[in-house]
This record gives sequence, C-alpha cells and structure tokens, in this order.
Amino acid sequence: MPRNTFFQRAADAPPIPSGTVRFILYCLADFRGWLILMLVLEAGQAAGGILVPYAVKAIMDGVTHPSGATVLESLRGPLLLLAGLNVAEILFSRASGAVLIIVGPRLRQSTTKALYAYLQYHAPRYFSSHFAGALAHRISETAISVNHTTWSVLCDFWPILVTFAVSVALLLNVHQGLGLMVAGWVLAYVSLSYFLATRCQPYAQGYAATRSMVNGKIVDAVTNILNAKLFARLRFERQYLDGFLETEVKAGRRTFWYMERVRWFQFIAAATLKVGTVYYALTLWDGGLIGVGDFTMSVGLALLIINDARNLTRRFLEFFEYVGNVANGVETIVQPHEIVDAPDAVPLKISQGRIEFRNVCFGYEPNQPVFDGLNVVIEPGQRVGLVGFSGSGKSTFVSLMLRNYQPQSGQILIDGMDIGQVLQDSLHEQVSLIPQDPSLFHRSLKENIGYGRLAADDAAIQTAARLANADEFIQVMPEGYDSLVGERGVKLSGGQRQRIAIARVMLKDAPILILDEATSSLDSVTEKTIQDNLDRVMGRKTVIAIAHRMSTIAHLDRILVFDQGRIVEDGGHEQLLAQQGVYYRLWTMQAGGFLPERADNDNC
Repeated sequence: MPRNTFFQRAADAPPIPSGTVRFILYCLADFRGWLILMLVLEAGQAAGGILVPYAVKAIMDGVTHPSGATVLESLRGPLLLLAGLNVAEILFSRASGAVLIIVGPRLRQSTTKALYAYLQYHAPRYFSSHFAGALAHRISETAISVNHTTWSVLCDFWPILVTFAVSVALLLNVHQGLGLMVAGWVLAYVSLSYFLATRCQPYAQGYAATRSMVNGKIVDAVTNILNAKLFARLRFERQYLDGFLETEVKAGRRTFWYMERVRWFQFIAAATLKVGTVYYALTLWDGGLIGVGDFTMSVGLALLIINDARNLTRRFLEFFEYVGNVANGVETIVQPHEIVDAPDAVPLKISQGRIEFRNVCFGYEPNQPVFDGLNVVIEPGQRVGLVGFSGSGKSTFVSLMLRNYQPQSGQILIDGMDIGQVLQDSLHEQVSLIPQDPSLFHRSLKENIGYGRLAADDAAIQTAARLANADEFIQVMPEGYDSLVGERGVKLSGGQRQRIAIARVMLKDAPILILDEATSSLDSVTEKTIQDNLDRVMGRKTVIAIAHRMSTIAHLDRILVFDQGRIVEDGGHEQLLAQQGVYYRLWTMQAGGFLPERADNDNC
C-alpha cells in the first residue's frame, strides 16, 4: 500500500471513519433501532396529517349524497376516520418526540465521547498547531451537528417526502391530470429549492466564517483589556473592532438579500400551486369529472403541501451547514495519529533507570535536523543537568525521551528497552516531569495533587504538599484542599502553581524525574526548602534537569552542555569550569542568574 494512503491510528482509539457520511453513519450505528422507529413514527405522523383532506372528502361526499339516514349516522365512518387520523397524528408525533428525547442527548454524548477519545491520542505536535478552545468547540459543534443532521433527515425531509408521495397518490386517484400537475410542481419546487440552497451556501458559509472571525477578535480584545487600559487604547480598540463589525454587517446583508430573493421564489411558487390547483379542480368539477369532495380534498392537499414545502430552501441550507460542520470537525480531529504504540508493544519495566540515546537523528522538519547521530548514556541514579543556549536541543532531548516526538532514526533505550517498542502509557507512568510553566485542571487542589496517584489518600496528598512547601498556603485558603484553582490554575500565583505541580510529581514517585527549571517562579528561601526536599525524595532516581538558571544545576552529578544539537562538553561543575570551555563561558555570561538567549560573539 502506498505510504500516503495509510491512515495510522492508535490501537485504543475508536475506529472513527475519516469520511463525513461514514462518520455520521458510524455515530448512528448504536441507535439503528431507535432511528428506524422514528422513521415509522414520522411517516405515521405525516400520513395522518395529509390524509385529513381525504376524510373531509368522505364527509363532503356524504353530505352531498345523503343515504336517507340521519346525517350523523350516514357520516359515522368518515367522522371516525377524521377523528382517528387526528388521534394518530397526535400519538405518532408525541411518540416520535419521546424517542428524540431519549436518543438526542445520548447521540450527542456518544459522538462527543468518540471524538474526545480519538483526540487524546494525537501527539503534542498536533496540539501545538491547534488552539485548545477551538478543538473543544469543534468537538461540541460536531456532536451537535450530527444530531441536527439526523433530525433534519428524519423530522424534516422524510415527513415532507411522505407528504408529497401520499398527496400525489390521492390526487392521481381523483384525476390523473390533477395528480400529474401537483407531482410536476413538487418535482420542480424541490429541484429549484435545492439549486437555490447550493447557490446560497457560499454566502451562508462566508457569513458564518466572518461571524467566527469577529467573535475571535472580541475574545482577543476582552482577554487583553488590561493592556488596552494600561496603554490608554480603549478608543483605538473600539475603532479596531468597528472595522470587523462592519465587515460582518456587509457579509450578513449579502446573505440576507439572497435569501430574500429565495423567499420571493417560495411565495410565488406557493401562490402558483394554490391558484393552479383551485382553478384546475374547478374546471374538472365544472366538467363533471370530479365531485365536491374531490374538489375540497384537492384544495386541502394543496394547502398542506405548501405548508410543508415552505422554507424548504432554508431547511436545505441548514442541512448543508450541519453537514459542513461535521465535515470540518472530522477534517480537524480525525487525522492520522503521528505516534502510536507498535503492534507488539510491551509494558516498560524500569528496575535501574539507565537512559541511552543511540545514534539518534531527529528534526522537527526532516531537512532541518536538530540531532544527527546523538549518542549519550545516563547511568542509573545519576542526576544530570542540561545546559545550553535557546535552541541548542535541551528541550528536544527531553521531548524525545518522553516520546512526544519520534526520531527519524536511532534508538532511545531505558534499561535496555527501546521506548519505541513499549506502551506509551507505561513510559509516562514511570517518568515524571515538572515543567517550568505547569498547567493545572480547573478542579480542587486535592484533585490536582492527587492526579499524581489517583489511589492516594488525603494523608499522602498532604504529605506531598508539605514536601513541596504548599501545605501552608493551602491551609489558609477558604476551602483548603477543596478550593478550586480556576482555569489552568489562574487563581494561584506562578509560585503556587509550581508548588502544586511539584507536589503532584512527588506523589507520583516515578523512578525517572525530569525537571524543567522546576523552581524558577519561587523566591530563594522557598526554592532552597523545596530543593532540599527534592534532593531527599530523589533518592536513587535518575534525574534530568534542564537549567535556565545555572546555579540550580551546579550541585548535580553531571552536566551535559548542548550546542546546536551536539553535546560539546560532559562532566561535573568544577571539572567543566576548570576546562574553561563552553560551560565556563556560559557560567560567566549569565546575568542575574539566568543564561542569555544566545551567545555573544565577542565573548565566545
């Protein structure tokens, strides 16, 4: 099979199809019985409604041709039919509504679960290319649109089809010419409505895109409103937004004027059917070809057809919009997974914590390599610092070890096991990371710390918090450990968020620990306390620390100096200073305890 036709997906991800129609059918598969029941009920409702003129015809025939008995006795059958049709319409419609109530929320839930489960298995590169809010909105919108697409077919188009079919059949039974005339009108009206909807679709999509863009501008302006105040740019922001709002107005007018022309067509078509049906039926009645009941039924059917056909173009437009939303959601989310477990992947078992990079070649773009044949071994229990200028390869080194990216060639081994051949979950269960800018769930402090070990009790959580010097500030919060932290931990300061992240990792107690300047947001006293606690809990763990502040790694067993994707120096702090090489220059160049972004050519 050619490489570009291979659709790679994680083994545990739901088998979501990448085609729009197949995706919708996949979502509906578990509700097949309910949907068939809805088809039957909607058909019964539509037939019950459209057969009312037939019952009226029977009544009119009974009135104009009395049988000699009393009127009520002679019309008992037609009256019972009329009552039965109305009762059937009520029962069928409400039964259909009950099924919709049962199925609707479940269908949306099922679609949302499938999309989110699939999304989880995308690699970090995917998430760095998409806004989290946009992905969440896309999942929600796709799930809603699957529902709306289904209900459009079942509750709009299917009943209209039944109405048209029954009406034409009844009219053909009255008079072939009358039936063919209405059938011709229905065919022409549906075809033109569909054509006009397709012509209007670009306008509607453009208007929707403009609304989305304007909404994004408003969100951006609200998010940065403090900046606008600090720079005294409130009026500028209003004027800036006015330009986009004016664009939205123009796009809306184009769409609405086109839809107004469509409504002209609908009203003219409806009037043509009403007048044409009445005139033709009168001609046939005048010629003795149909009776009064037939005439009444014909007029009644024409009115019902017009009522059901009204706004058919709008329904087509809405249907296209729903299908388009589903297509966008599928296109965005149902993409091949970049990194998946090998078919024969096994759990990673770490007994020592030895890490080896063996001839690793990697580049975020294949023609721009970061590492070209990188070889390095970190022995069990070693505490190793990574230093170098921005872009030298430190973060890439850690990302490859976490298998956030896949090397183009070479192997990364932990205790002799190639991490490309182990289950990703087992890797992440045994490697901990404390990032420089940790992100927290909008959940309680207890839940955020307990995320490190879900089975941990309150005592273990509080012990981890004390080790991270977090217990003190947690205790003075209104709800203590049950306090919510806000979106991404916004209710906490940077230092507090970092301490919660440290507590979470201490609770996890994985055999390999990665620190990405884990105490950079802390004051020096708190940092010293936590650093001492970290040193205690490290024990014989294998530790890798990315250093942006050189003083944080001077005490480690070993320091790897990166430069343009190569390890140019390797040794202890004093040893590297004595060499007076790259590390010595980095140490002497740091300002305020931090490394500069790049080398100064005059000093290097």
